[in-house]
Amino acid sequence: MGKTKGLLGFFQTICRFNFGDFEKEEFKKFLRMGVIFALIIGVYWTLRPLKDAVFIQLASNLQLPFAKTASVIALLPLVMFYTKLLEKISRERMLILLPTFYGISILCFSVLIMAAQSYLTGKETLSTFPLIGIRALAYVWYLFVESFGSLVVALFWAFAADTTDPTSAKRGFPLVVAIGQLGGIIFPYGVGGLPHRLGLSTDLLSVLCLSILTLLIIPLVRYFLRATPTPLLKPFHGENEKKVEKEQEPGFLEGLKLLVRNRYLLGIFAANFIYEVVVTIFDFNFKLSASSQYSGVALSHYLSLYGSSVNIVSLACLLLGISNVTRFLGVGTALAAMPIIVGCALLGFLSLNSLSFLFILMVGSKAINYALNGPALKQLYIPTTPDVRFKAQAWIETFGSRSSKQAGSMFNITLAPLQSSFGALAGKSYYLMLSGVLCFPLLALWLFVAIFLGKSFSKAIRNKTTIC
Repeated sequence: MGKTKGLLGFFQTICRFNFGDFEKEEFKKFLRMGVIFALIIGVYWTLRPLKDAVFIQLASNLQLPFAKTASVIALLPLVMFYTKLLEKISRERMLILLPTFYGISILCFSVLIMAAQSYLTGKETLSTFPLIGIRALAYVWYLFVESFGSLVVALFWAFAADTTDPTSAKRGFPLVVAIGQLGGIIFPYGVGGLPHRLGLSTDLLSVLCLSILTLLIIPLVRYFLRATPTPLLKPFHGENEKKVEKEQEPGFLEGLKLLVRNRYLLGIFAANFIYEVVVTIFDFNFKLSASSQYSGVALSHYLSLYGSSVNIVSLACLLLGISNVTRFLGVGTALAAMPIIVGCALLGFLSLNSLSFLFILMVGSKAINYALNGPALKQLYIPTTPDVRFKAQAWIETFGSRSSKQAGSMFNITLAPLQSSFGALAGKSYYLMLSGVLCFPLLALWLFVAIFLGKSFSKAIRNKTTIC
């Protein structure tokens, strides 16, 4: 017992510089929350490379923009069903039900993917029927993984915001993200790249491991709720929160109604939207370049290495004190820094073209988003009502992300026609020129929105009121 207390105090001392001073039970709360997040992020960042690698093998790399577009349409009824469940089921039960659904579903996918990959590696030609079935499986798998990132990650942060006050969140959320990066470092390379290192021809082993890891979220959530003192699970309440709740009407589209009626929520939507549009363009070119050099489980291994690298850099940023930007300079500064950083990345993207550079570009863009922008955006939901935290946030993070990826993907679709019309080199040059024309104005708008969000958040916290 004494060694445990001493070890806890040691880690608390280490975290003081980067994250601030914690009370003992508060620190333990965020450690437990961080372990849950590490498992969620570990599973998600392992699924992401497998999503792309399996899709490219079963369908085609040129089909990626169409898959991203289809994900928006497919997720619409899913989010409607999800928001309906939130009206009837407590947040604690939802954190049990979703991992159960995804854990069992991943297990089913493991069998189907193994059969499809075995068929492709064992046949030189395909008849029409299995080809259609395999491509359908590729799309269903892609949409399934997209829904995991949209719903499970959003539910975790909605739960975190609903059980944390603003002052504690400034210290604790960056710590949770830092612990989460450990899962994002270990699992993608350790699990996602395992078949390639063992010389296997399918990703069956990786997907089976992910099924088990997803189901492990359930006992961790139960332990968190049992071990955390009740006073540390109370949400932030502004003076006008009860009044807002009474004015809201329940329904399938309540989250969307909340979003379109409030410019603060629209600002959060815009910040998510613009980032994803630009990075979707980066990502598409990175995946095209990677799939031209790797295939099968080798591609899964390479993209898993990319996933681990993103989280290594994210963790390094947090340990080097990047969260202090939010603590000392405010949420607004952290939000405003992102469009400037992404603008610099865009200049590099338009100037250089190689797989190594695109690897570094994607790792840097994703890492700085997770380490700096992500925790700041999550804090924006604190001075809001429970309905906003659980319903509007789902719409923002699902359709803010999905619709922006659709917009970026629709732009990416233009690459093939441009190359067909003007040749590979000239077509790519026109594509890059149009990328700059599209993205630079969006980044300017993002900067304006970030400043507005920062000021609104600071005013609400200072006056102890809810924004919406």
